[in-house]
Amino acid sequence: MLGFQMVKRGDGRCRMAIDVERGRHFNPQGVAHGGVAYSLADTAMGGALTSELPDHLWCATLEIKFNYHVGVGEGLLTCDASVLHRGKRIANIDARLFQHDRLVASANGNFAIFAAPLGQ
Repeated sequence: MLGFQMVKRGDGRCRMAIDVERGRHFNPQGVAHGGVAYSLADTAMGGALTSELPDHLWCATLEIKFNYHVGVGEGLLTCDASVLHRGKRIANIDARLFQHDRLVASANGNFAIFAAPLGQ
């Protein structure tokens, strides 16, 4: 719905992107709604983790600390996420978001790792 694009995924890393559009993603203050960047990071972080999990394991976000550094405008917004540490049940993942070669936001999160439901 938001228009995310998977750019590259594998080996505990994931790069995703979105083309931020004024009419689709902006808030009344004239910048992209914070949920756009947050959702991109959350999705890329999950992609980084699942890239190194076997099919019988799934993951879910437990918590994310998200820092907005500057407002996000129109144009390509990219997110690079990488697994920093993966334990048996919890993984810690880092993400950096860039627009026009500028760091606009950063995130760090913990994700639960659990068995996929039977039949999945």
